[in-house]
Amino acid sequence: MKKRAFSLFLLLLWAICPVFSQSLYPIIPKPLLLEPKEGSFILPPDPIIAVAGTDPMLRRLAEELANRIGRVTGKDTKVFAGNFRVKDGINFVMSKDHKLGEEGYFLEVTPKRIIITAEQPKGFFYGLQSLLQLMPTEIYGSVRAENIKWSVPCCYIEDRPRYAYRGLMLDVGRHFYPVAFIKKYIDLIALHKMNTFHWHLTDDQGWRIEIKKYPKLTQVGSQRKETMLGHYNDQKYDGKPYGGFYTQEEIKEVVNYAREHFVTVIPEIEMPGHASAALAAYPQYGNNPDKIYKVGTKWGVYDDVFAPKEETFRFLEEILTEVIDLFPSQYIHIGGDECPKNQWEESLFCQELIKKEGLKDAHDLQSYFIRRIDKFITSKGRKMIGWDEILEGGISPNATIMSWRGTEGGVLAAKQHHDAIMTPENFCYLDHYQVDAKTQPIAIGGLTPLEESYAYNPTSSNLTPDEAKHILGVQGNVWTEYMPTSDYVEYMAFPRAIALAEVGWTAQHLKNTEDFKKRLDIHKKRLDYLEVNYFGAPTNKKFRYQWPLKK
Repeated sequence: MKKRAFSLFLLLLWAICPVFSQSLYPIIPKPLLLEPKEGSFILPPDPIIAVAGTDPMLRRLAEELANRIGRVTGKDTKVFAGNFRVKDGINFVMSKDHKLGEEGYFLEVTPKRIIITAEQPKGFFYGLQSLLQLMPTEIYGSVRAENIKWSVPCCYIEDRPRYAYRGLMLDVGRHFYPVAFIKKYIDLIALHKMNTFHWHLTDDQGWRIEIKKYPKLTQVGSQRKETMLGHYNDQKYDGKPYGGFYTQEEIKEVVNYAREHFVTVIPEIEMPGHASAALAAYPQYGNNPDKIYKVGTKWGVYDDVFAPKEETFRFLEEILTEVIDLFPSQYIHIGGDECPKNQWEESLFCQELIKKEGLKDAHDLQSYFIRRIDKFITSKGRKMIGWDEILEGGISPNATIMSWRGTEGGVLAAKQHHDAIMTPENFCYLDHYQVDAKTQPIAIGGLTPLEESYAYNPTSSNLTPDEAKHILGVQGNVWTEYMPTSDYVEYMAFPRAIALAEVGWTAQHLKNTEDFKKRLDIHKKRLDYLEVNYFGAPTNKKFRYQWPLKK
């Protein structure tokens, strides 16, 4: 009776006193249900992890946990697979409770044992992330930690995500980052229970993916003669050649690594605009074949776009065929944003095509272009995503909208019964300043503080329940014009990406800004062990030529 009364007291304390939950249960993203319990589980001298079943993915997760525990505690941790449980260890138990879905889990911690229950391996992975966050932060270290009490506070957690799509984008067109950093980026996506890495692989300033049939895309398109120095308004350049691309073997390596971390990689191949790098390599697919195109050296939007000719569509379809073979993701992103129409309006061919196809204008021509690509991607058994400009001239039948120019595009798509992913720039663009620009290294502009990202609700109150089902989730975007190094990317992305991770996972009514900040204070210690150069870290690394601070 006393234990029951104490448990009720703990539950009440957890509900009314956020500080209590923050110190004992600093889990990010916040779980759907967490019931505090009396006591704690003390890691035994020789921990045992039991996997109920023979699923190799679960065995791998258990062994990764055992290796982590062994590395930082020095304890000899064993893994056993089969139809049994241990009374004083950690248990992975398969569930037949379908309400958990693919990503949900139960986590029960008692003084005697820990049980992670899920229906699918992804659920076990997310349950494991929560378990690690209940341990001392030293569990994220790479060497043995001395004089640590290895305990886990008792509790019961029932958890599953609010949205199916929870993503983070990285632009490698403007600046190129090595495979090692791409893997670290995926690690951080997975750590925060996000499930999608949107890889922006092509742009005016660089083509970063090897295409075997068109080798000039990387021989020419991945190289620019120089890069803007300082802010765009300064119109200065460093005079240094810049380049880089990922081989198909490296792409496969990244995709496989992401799969092991339950992250889907969605490639983006920009069209019909943001095409300067591609046209520098293959000018015949532009609107002015005699023009000498160059890979972009300044930031911003270029007039050079693909010509909507049959040979251009064959060129793009052959590129997409190789891309689809490399990426098993359900979705293929084709960009579709910021496509100037002046070259089409000046082109006799385009004007004749508009008349031939019964189109109204160049905006309709963009819709025609996107529909052609959508039809091809659909024929390959995949789905197309495009930025919200593809709504102009009428949305393509199978397209999913990524709404960036505010929320209106996503709302309109949902009302038309099309799926949408919400990534409005005022909440989700992580290239904006996060505090007063006068105190920060150069950024593109705008101001999106942590609190604003956290406050975002992706599902508009203007949608009916049926329409709201078309809001698939939320994504943070990292555009890298002013991020020449991976340290810079980390500084701009984190901790705002963590706020968006909670936006995507946690039920809206459970979110609380001050509670989140308190849990984040503890979480930052984990990031320190993981050597993440987040904004506000004790010792931020200096950035390259954008440092010192902007005057």
